[in-house]
Amino acid sequence: MSTATTSNFKLIKRIKSESFSSKSLPSYTLCLLVGVKDFQFAVIDKQQNTCLYIEDYRLENIKTVNSRVEALLEICNSHPLLRSYKWGTIKLVFKSSKFTLVPNSFFIPEAASDYLVMNSDIKTKIEDIYFYKHISTTTSNIFATDKKVLELVKKIYPSKSIQVIHQGSALIEGILRYDDHSHKKSMFAYIDRGVLHLLVTQDKKLLFYNQFGIKVSDDYVRYVMLIFKELKLSPKESSLIIWGMIKQDSPHLTQIKKYIRNISLGHKPNFLTFTKEFEDLSDHRYFDLYSIFLCE
Repeated sequence: MSTATTSNFKLIKRIKSESFSSKSLPSYTLCLLVGVKDFQFAVIDKQQNTCLYIEDYRLENIKTVNSRVEALLEICNSHPLLRSYKWGTIKLVFKSSKFTLVPNSFFIPEAASDYLVMNSDIKTKIEDIYFYKHISTTTSNIFATDKKVLELVKKIYPSKSIQVIHQGSALIEGILRYDDHSHKKSMFAYIDRGVLHLLVTQDKKLLFYNQFGIKVSDDYVRYVMLIFKELKLSPKESSLIIWGMIKQDSPHLTQIKKYIRNISLGHKPNFLTFTKEFEDLSDHRYFDLYSIFLCE
């Protein structure tokens, strides 16, 4: 744990493998994950499919897009590696509640904005619209991004083609590749800072994905049970696997266990390997960050 802090951000986790080498940046993928309340990055050796480095920052006293950009710029400017132009691949992922999933058979890329404005209020002065065509499912994710954050990243890496992705797409790809994947209808959850992501799959096919803003603790159970009922999952037989910002003795977990019998915390994914430095990191943390690597 680091004590590095300013008025706008605090470094709360850093893990760096002994195998990481600044001379090998061209063979590494840099995965950037930007939210309203946080910023994380991971470095993946794409030749070995190994996670070598992660950092997790909590953004504090952030009330505007400008202050978020200033905090991100300060993090990058003070970091010995983030501003390097030598990275092999750079993926930028946004945490955004403004998104929609559309079957590829109905999706017209030129009309991407038309799909999104049907269920989201897009502020065109400060937001851009992107889409991601999934690999593991015949669906495209159309989503909003912060223009200023995107402009900042492009300025930091002017010679790179930045792949822009939605957090939900990383979770979908990661969960459809997860090794402990039942052929039965199952639910997967990712608990983020104030947001609950829920996915339902069957036979490694996506049946449902959505995210829910959490205002009170009871919201976790309410949304889980709502989707259990809508998707006709059995509280006695269907499984629920949870990742994210949660502890084994969390009251959220205790409360959900009252209603669902087959519930467990998720493991680190098998599509990546991890060096010894990651052994003490809880398996169920940073699943979204790890899964970014899968999005091509």
